[in-house]
Parts: sequence; structure tokens; C-alpha cells
Amino acid sequence: MPTYRLVVEYDGSAFHGLQFQPDLRTVAGALEAALSRIFHGPVKVSAAGRTDAGVHATGQVVTFRSERAFPIDRLALAVNGNTPPDVIVRAAAIVADTFSPRFDARERSYDYLVLNRPFPTAVWRARAWHVARPIDDALFRAAAAPLLGRHDFVAFCAELPARGGTVRTVNAIDLVRRDDLLRVTVRGEGFLHRMVRVLVGTLIASSTGYRDVTFAARALASRDRTQAGPTAPAHGLYFAGVRYDDLDTYRPVDLSP
Repeated sequence: MPTYRLVVEYDGSAFHGLQFQPDLRTVAGALEAALSRIFHGPVKVSAAGRTDAGVHATGQVVTFRSERAFPIDRLALAVNGNTPPDVIVRAAAIVADTFSPRFDARERSYDYLVLNRPFPTAVWRARAWHVARPIDDALFRAAAAPLLGRHDFVAFCAELPARGGTVRTVNAIDLVRRDDLLRVTVRGEGFLHRMVRVLVGTLIASSTGYRDVTFAARALASRDRTQAGPTAPAHGLYFAGVRYDDLDTYRPVDLSP
């Protein structure tokens, strides 16, 4: 029974998250429905990471198994012919039966888009967080620096994990600006529930003057969620990629209009 790996992108605006939920439109539900038609039997997928309602992806990784074989060079085309237009398979491969999209991941990357100008936009309204107050890029980077490395990020966690603790390693927090659009990229081994969105909300507070440059560092040290900033909206977040020993699916979100 072969194990198939798909690299998937999706617009999360009209989905209730990735994980399958009966009677709700989810990314997993759309993929499983398409794959079940192609393989003529029930198919369940496993993903590298869950995404909440409204969150997008440019480099999500899912796997599934099926007793039926399908030509791997035609699989992405076949899936895309059976999924809605807001879910697209970028690539398909057959991998070892022991491969896990979650546990074999070396690093995960998230992009977060911010539209930074006084007035909002119709084009980016479901794809970027509108922040009217000017963001100081240098302050953002300075505020982010103490968050790099291995720390207890419980202050940046919306819902405590059932097991495993709250210590995580953040490898990088990068900021790229193109005119009014900013792309924040956060890389790490793994993240707590809504951790990236709380990190972004906290750093935006520091870089717009609502809080000082040490705000994020103080929140980290406090280990208290009430001491960190707001949770940035879901619609600005993108699961942008996963790095494995033999593959890196990271695809930065395009800042072009």
C-alpha cells in the first residue's frame, strides 16, 4: 500500500480550518472527497500542521495511503480536477511508508501579511491584516530579537497543549516590506496554538508605539498570556512551508498587488 505525499496550497477564507469536521467545509474534507473519487474508496489525510479557520497555505504537506495505485506523474493534475478552486496541489510524490508529515518535519515556516497604510483595501481584505498606524521596521526587528532561540512561549499560547509542554525554538523572525505591504516570516521547529499570531500582534504593538521595544521580551519572561499583545487576525496568516531532510516546500507569499 503506497504512501503518497502532496504539497498543497489553499485560500482559507471560506474554510473552517484544515482538520476534517462533519457538516463543515474544511481543507481536509475537500481533499479527502477528491481523493476518494480518484482512488474509488475512502481516503484520510494527515497534515504537517493544522490551520485555523481563515488561515491560508502556500506550502502545506499532507500524506495518505491507498490500496489502489495511481500514476504519480498524473496525480496532482487529477486531484486539481476534483478539488474546488481554492485548494490546489503543487506537487505529488510517493514516499516511504514510515514518512510522517508532522514528525519528520525539521522546520516549519509561516508568513504573515500586514497592509500598513491609513486606509484599508478591497483587494487584500481577506489576505492581510490592515494596520493603520505606521510600523517602524527597525523597532519591529529590535523587539523580535529576544524571541529568537529556545524559550518557554506559554505567554504567546492561546490554548495550552494537552501534552509536550510549551517550550519551543524560534529560528528566525524576518520582515520584508514592499511599499505598504509587509511580510513577516517566522521559522521554527514547531509552534503552539496561535503562537505565530500572538507573536505578530505583540511585535506590531511594539513597532507602532502602543508598547515599547521591550514589550515582547517582558511578555516572554512573564510566562503570562495577559502580558503579551493581541492575537493578530487569522486572515493574514499563511502556512508557508515545511522543511524535511529531502524537501523544503517553503513558498513565500507574493507581495505583488
